[in-house]
Amino acid sequence: MTSTVPRVGITAAAAYLPAGEVSTADLQQRVAAASGLPLPAGMFAQATGIDRRRVARADEYASDLATAAARQVLADADLDALDIDLLLYASATRDMVEPATAHVVQSALGGRAHALDVTNACNSFLNGIDLARSMILAGRARRALVVTGETPTRAMRPRLADLAQARTALAGFTFGDAGAAVLVEPVATGGILDVDAETHSRHWDVGGIFGGGSRHPRGDEHTYFTGDGHKLRGVFEKIGLGLLERVAHRTGLGWDDYAAVLVHQVTLPYLRRFVEVAGVPEDKLVVTVPDLGNLASATLGVQLARVRPQLRPGDRVLFVGLGGGVSLMTMVWEVSGMTECTERSEGREDMPKAGTA
Repeated sequence: MTSTVPRVGITAAAAYLPAGEVSTADLQQRVAAASGLPLPAGMFAQATGIDRRRVARADEYASDLATAAARQVLADADLDALDIDLLLYASATRDMVEPATAHVVQSALGGRAHALDVTNACNSFLNGIDLARSMILAGRARRALVVTGETPTRAMRPRLADLAQARTALAGFTFGDAGAAVLVEPVATGGILDVDAETHSRHWDVGGIFGGGSRHPRGDEHTYFTGDGHKLRGVFEKIGLGLLERVAHRTGLGWDDYAAVLVHQVTLPYLRRFVEVAGVPEDKLVVTVPDLGNLASATLGVQLARVRPQLRPGDRVLFVGLGGGVSLMTMVWEVSGMTECTERSEGREDMPKAGTA
């Protein structure tokens, strides 16, 4: 019997990494020299487990990283920007406060889709995929492009006042820059099977970039990332396992049922602690943090782009998102059993062009 439940899935994925690279050793040396502080040798690397990260050029913006990934997705899917009727820029980083960065990306791509920003710290990209799926299921869109561009390295403090400030700024020295994009559309089989989220907003002030809004509209001090890494880790550990247990209970899926488990990665010690507490087999992970750092909302998109070529129809992937605020999110996705070009050809004829009724 054929299921009548509509299915929506991810049918293409791509990532973009800027060419510039900075080692953690060089980063610490620069900060120490600018601060005039005798930082312990290897302090940043030992605390984070990060060796290096990619850094965008000064004239390369978050929208540029997102656009590069989006162009790759469209090329892989043999689609034009006018084939998209929903574009979501889902990122913690934006080009500007106003207008929405989605319009900057869409202008570069040459599309006319309904375009808007989705922002929820490091869960932005996963939230964007979920919103795209919801709008497709609601009949508000047929084919969505979800993109992210992250340049959080610009929120690193270039100098430290003292060692006390070093502790609150250390989380900011984990960052790396990247872009990612996915195509979300109806599929015949598989698709996004389950989504869950849990939010504990009372912890919103544990960490973040607090400038640029009505509280601190101007001034450099609030444009740098500030946070208590240990407190964030404690919050995630306390509430995260319950979310994973609910997913397992609701879906009946265990670790062996997943081809890959994609987890937001802040530092290598955090990732190792997740493996220890959750019990996920390490061979299911796509480890990116040592070479790329904390890519904010682009983390899961970069991991997906890396693992996608190895996935086969019927393979399942578990996404585990963690974001400041504090929010946690899971998504279970199954690779479609039909070829992606077949799915698109079935939908292309009856799909109205973006901008039409």
